[in-house]
Amino acid sequence: MTPPSDPASPPHATAFYIDGAWVAPLAGPPAPRLLDVIDPATEMPCAAIALGSAGDVDRAVAAARRAFATWSVSTRAERLDLFARILAVYRRRMDDMAAAISREMGAPLPMARDAQAWAGMAHLEQTALALRDFPFDRPVDGMLITREPVGVVGLITPWNWPMNQIACKVGPALAAGCTMVLKPSEIAPLSALLFAEILHEAGVPPGVFNLVNGDGPTVGEAIARHPDIEMVSFTGSTRAGTIVARLAADTVKRVHQELGGKSPNIILPDADFADAVRRGVAGCFGNSGQSCDAPTRLLVPRGRMDEAMALAARATADFVVGPPDGADTRLGPVVSQTQFDRIQRLIRIGIDEGATLAAGGPGRPDGLPVGYYVRPTVFGHVTPDMTIAREEIFGPVLSIIAYDDVEQAIAIANDTPYGLAAYVQGRDLAQARAVARRLRAGNVNVNGAPWTVAAPFGGYKQSGNGRECGEYGLSDFLEIKAILGYGTDA
Repeated sequence: MTPPSDPASPPHATAFYIDGAWVAPLAGPPAPRLLDVIDPATEMPCAAIALGSAGDVDRAVAAARRAFATWSVSTRAERLDLFARILAVYRRRMDDMAAAISREMGAPLPMARDAQAWAGMAHLEQTALALRDFPFDRPVDGMLITREPVGVVGLITPWNWPMNQIACKVGPALAAGCTMVLKPSEIAPLSALLFAEILHEAGVPPGVFNLVNGDGPTVGEAIARHPDIEMVSFTGSTRAGTIVARLAADTVKRVHQELGGKSPNIILPDADFADAVRRGVAGCFGNSGQSCDAPTRLLVPRGRMDEAMALAARATADFVVGPPDGADTRLGPVVSQTQFDRIQRLIRIGIDEGATLAAGGPGRPDGLPVGYYVRPTVFGHVTPDMTIAREEIFGPVLSIIAYDDVEQAIAIANDTPYGLAAYVQGRDLAQARAVARRLRAGNVNVNGAPWTVAAPFGGYKQSGNGRECGEYGLSDFLEIKAILGYGTDA
């Protein structure tokens, strides 16, 4: 295996990948704008990227539209062969990918490799598996019902699970026969640049995949409003998602969104309480709390509130916060100063509104004066109307809420504008499954069942629309056409 490259010196950081080549941004006055990529562990720049313009989006879309004429009619075998080549290069460069993700967003190195980089590979593998047997054509009552690529698609991805979300969009777009323009997060762009290198080495045809770096108000909005883009797939905040939808409305393009969450975790009265609380803390704190489906609201029987707080506090002590390359580190920094400030503000609001601090609190952990490090925090005696019970914090902050009976637990769980994920713990499996059916969320996990990339992922309500992963993600990049004239009398 080749040694990992230095993620602080990406060779194509100030270029865009358009029409099968690395190209310079269109000139600006006096030169293209550059943006520092900040290492959240040091608060110092580790690279700089160029910020694109609407003109850069135009030429990427033009390349994608030219390529659509041929890629849209490529065969299943041709697409599967391309996936095999991409996966071979991706596996070889896993260490490079882990290093880039760790540097750009602060993930501990083992997590960056075994969860973050692995997720990208796993989604590509699952998409290839779905493509192998996907029913593109189906005869029905004298018709042929066929599924065809939706067209040129715009993909806008976040910083918190960069490869997971890029693979969840690029993979099914390729499998469907779409061509695309990707705008990765400008906060964590290094892994996306590496991914473009992987696709180039694997031989993706020119124009099929294009990458333009930039910010949301410039490149993101240019993608959303572009008349030659037929679909936008966006992952990010609900606020940004509504902007994308409004801009896309003028051209009546399809909009696929995976947005925010405030996921409940109901511990039923018969659950193994200590184990359920421990796993609830781990689920909330994973990825430094920067997961949209994190179980951030822990619902417990009212009489066990103090016990839950004590158990959660003990579990929190196991989460060592430190630099991404630290041998004992379980939680790295959060991604940016903006995120750090937001989390600190919400922790203080929790205290001011009367929640009981069981662990953590404001400020940095001891011994970490530099870096966007947050103390993993647990609040007890949280009421459903408190700010920390309603707003997505996107940090390692857990709110424990009491309920009087299971009906009230379900009502509290559903009392949110979000509906991305939910969790249920209980020994009576029939009861736990019955509760799961009543939770208004796109994913519901019962008793810590293993996560799988084959599960459809997406939300209800303000958590978005559409589904990603496997055959469900592939379906969302396809149009349905009915061709009449396939009956016996045709």
